[in-house]
Amino acid sequence: MAEDPLAEARRALDRGEYGQVLRLLEPLQADRSPLTAAGAELRLLMATALMGQGRTDQAAACCRALVRCQDPTLRAQAKALLMVLEAPELRRPSNWSLTLPDLAGTTPLEGVGGGVSRRSRRRPEPPPPPPVGPTRAPVGFAVVVAVVLLLLAGLLGGCMEVRTELRFEGPGRLQLSHQLRSNGGPQSPWQRRFVAALEGRAPPIPSPGPFRASGGSGEQVLATPVLPARQALGALAGSLEVAGQLSGVALAAPVVRWEERNWLVGVRQHLLLELDLQALEAIPGLDLAMALVPVRPSAVLQASPSTIAGAPSGAVGGRRRLLWPLQPGQINVLELRCWRWSGLGLGAAAVGLALPVVLALQAIRRRLGFGWPELPA
Repeated sequence: MAEDPLAEARRALDRGEYGQVLRLLEPLQADRSPLTAAGAELRLLMATALMGQGRTDQAAACCRALVRCQDPTLRAQAKALLMVLEAPELRRPSNWSLTLPDLAGTTPLEGVGGGVSRRSRRRPEPPPPPPVGPTRAPVGFAVVVAVVLLLLAGLLGGCMEVRTELRFEGPGRLQLSHQLRSNGGPQSPWQRRFVAALEGRAPPIPSPGPFRASGGSGEQVLATPVLPARQALGALAGSLEVAGQLSGVALAAPVVRWEERNWLVGVRQHLLLELDLQALEAIPGLDLAMALVPVRPSAVLQASPSTIAGAPSGAVGGRRRLLWPLQPGQINVLELRCWRWSGLGLGAAAVGLALPVVLALQAIRRRLGFGWPELPA
């Protein structure tokens, strides 16, 4: 049984044997009309083979013969193939392809290899050094930097003097005041917040007492009225707590012991202050001190860590005023015992002592015969 020529032509077309396809189909095209399906399929195979050989004009002629084919599928394939064949040829830009130079007239590489290798061994000479003189120390720049650092240290380091004064106004009566002095000129942010807190103008931080502020921007004084001793000492402890909160330092609660005993002629007072400043680091320019008025050096029993002959270091003002410096990073302890004499009590004691003397003199006078004293006539 002979094989179908169309099937054999399809296999040859798949293998790219376009000449074999044409040899098998050209004898059959005369017997098969292009209007039939078999004739149209035969001519499509021939057109494809002709395209493979570059014979586009003959392939287009085969497709034009199929535009009236009865099979719509084959007719559509023929029209599509005809559109491809009749499409205008686009010009390819020159930069789409790589053109190799003609190497026929060039010198062989064997002849130039030696010269290239010899030239490659030569290294270029290093460039001459730049025309600069010897390096000098930047003295001017160093002086400017030092001045700027000193100014910043003066502005940011604090340079603040804080004096706390405890004034003994009488038996059981004290007055507390804080003196803030900024050596840098205007008030520091901490100073403004501390004044606002003690005056009760800082809602998150309660005021430890009835403080009133006075003074200008460089120096301010916060003072309470004359208060009972325990209330004034409570305001002192509260002020220390407020200062620690504003500084971000957790200071321990101060130890305050107050004893007072009335002996009619006077009051014997005993005060112990223990301020734990171990959490406070030493800051350059920060001066902390406590003044006690009026207190004599002989009333001091203990003052640490700085003492001079049993009295706080820095005792000034003679016998009536003592200045107790506070040392950051240490536990500061002050203990004193003193008498607050009462004028009324001393007067009553003096009258009590003078009365027996007067009575004794009167008795001696009567014994001498002068009798009782009489009123003038």
